Amino acid sequence: MARGVESVRRTLLGVLGALVLVVGVALLVLPGPGLLLVFAGVVLLARAVPALDRFVAPVRVRAMRAAEESVSSGWRIAGSVLVGVFLVAAGVVWGLVPGLPYSGWATGASLIVSGLVLFTLLVWSRRRVQAARGDESDAAD
Repeated sequence: MARGVESVRRTLLGVLGALVLVVGVALLVLPGPGLLLVFAGVVLLARAVPALDRFVAPVRVRAMRAAEESVSSGWRIAGSVLVGVFLVAAGVVWGLVPGLPYSGWATGASLIVSGLVLFTLLVWSRRRVQAARGDESDAAD
């Protein structure tokens, strides 16, 4: 019985990891947190398939570097906030205006969720960078 439960767990982790990985790869070229989602997908896949564990560390390093670079200057933060506002506004428009291609709340909701995820990751990245700078200044004292 325990073996069957483990098999189901690994299958679900694998499917979820593959889905998150595919969305992350798509978001590498679309607006959104692509590299962080690629990292999350690789972590989930590595839990399902231990042989993939060797890919976690390199992807993590790149994802964290990208997160830090996204908040490295005021201009980048302002640009990210503008993109997030645009995504949320576009989601509302796509949900309300029936004449647009692929109009409806399914498209609108995905745009709104993308904007909210962007804001969440922006705040997380900023806090992470500030905490790292606080640790560096404590070490320098």
